[in-house]
Amino acid sequence: MWRWINGLWAFLYKRTSSSETNAQKRGRYGESVAARWLRQQKGYTILARNWRQGRDELDLICRDGRVIVFIEVKTRKADPLVPGYASVTRRKKAALRRVAKHYLRGLRPAPKHFRFDIVEVQLMEKGGFKVCHYENALLFSKYFHLDDFAS
Repeated sequence: MWRWINGLWAFLYKRTSSSETNAQKRGRYGESVAARWLRQQKGYTILARNWRQGRDELDLICRDGRVIVFIEVKTRKADPLVPGYASVTRRKKAALRRVAKHYLRGLRPAPKHFRFDIVEVQLMEKGGFKVCHYENALLFSKYFHLDDFAS
């Protein structure tokens, strides 16, 4: 019995890990759209895409003038009930904080300014997309300090 369960688990795990789901494809597409839009419409420089530290990931890391911008991309169907910034969970905020802190520690000299943005890419039913950019999204409490990251 256990052998059968282990075999089934191995089959399912192999199947899902090797093939990309529709949600993953949609997310990857949204990140590409967001990167292109930020570069063309806002003049941002894309420093990194899908930057990882362990299990945590930053979708986009950009430069807006002298400011480092960490961007979370939310790809959704058209006209969602909740805006993209409201769909960032407490767990995701903690992950963003950890990975951004790690990224900043590796920069020499350390940047004086950084912020978190959220880009929502809404996929329209008849093709095309709409981009909503939430600059300097309030992801952390008012007691949050730069020292929490830079140290």
